Order: sequence, then structure tokens, then C-alpha cells
Amino acid sequence: MSSAAPAALRVASPLPGRVIALADVPDPVFASALVGDGVAVVPHDDAAVLTAVAPLAGRVVKIMPHAFIVQHESGPAVLVHVGIDTVHLKGEGFTVHAAKGDVVAVGDAMVGVDVPFIRSKGLDPCCPVVVLDTAAGAVTGTAAGASVAVGGLLFTLPPATA
Repeated sequence: MSSAAPAALRVASPLPGRVIALADVPDPVFASALVGDGVAVVPHDDAAVLTAVAPLAGRVVKIMPHAFIVQHESGPAVLVHVGIDTVHLKGEGFTVHAAKGDVVAVGDAMVGVDVPFIRSKGLDPCCPVVVLDTAAGAVTGTAAGASVAVGGLLFTLPPATA
């Protein structure tokens, strides 16, 4: 292996939908990038039961019915939060497919989510995808308003500079 510069980390979309800017997420913690930079995916209006997948290869460091964190071997950790205020559902409408400590590949099933159920409870299924502990502007990629497929490129995180 050569000593080439490290490549940008590619983060895939955990769900199919429409990309929105993090600032447009209807939750001030995410919208103000307090936990890190990223974007969000809003499932399509006709979405049914979807499976949220791992956005990058790595180890599952936390998993709950409504959210999970996967940490890449190079260090960055990505939080996927399925829906806004969905913690109040106490797992209802979700099926967990992975466990803390699992080593996952991009696209591995993480959490099943019943989008119509979430909407029926008056909650927003918007799904923030955030690189923890990064500053606003740290990620680049898919433009807001673009449609993205599950597993499609959502954004990249430039390699850390020494």
C-alpha cells in the first residue's frame, strides 16, 4: 500500500428520500449543528416500512430503536436519528436489526422503521445524518432538494489534516 493521502470518507444515505439542509431540520439541536455537521433525509410521502442502513463501514457504538451511531475505523462517528422526537415512541414502530459492537458494511440493515406509523403519531420522519463533533461546513455533498436512494452518496467528510 502506498503512502497516498487518505481519501475523503463517503457517507451513504440510510434511507431513500429527499435531502434537506441540516439547518432546515425541525429540531434546534440538529438545525444548529450542536452535535455535528451533516444533512437530513426526508422519506418520500408514499414511504411505507423502510430499513435504515449503515451509512458507512465501521463498528456500531450505539443503537436504539430510533437512532444509531456507526464509527469508522479512521475515527469519525456518524449518528443516524430516524425521525424527530421519535424517542417518545419508546421503540414502537421500529425494529432493531443490529447490536452494539457489530461490525457493519455500508448498506447493512440497522433499523426497520414504519414511516406511516410515525406520521400517524404526528411526528416528523425527517432523518438527520450527522458526523459527530464536526463543525458546521465540515461535510460536502448532495445538494438540498436532491432525491437520494438508500445507499446513495449523501456527503463526504474530507480526511483530517495534521
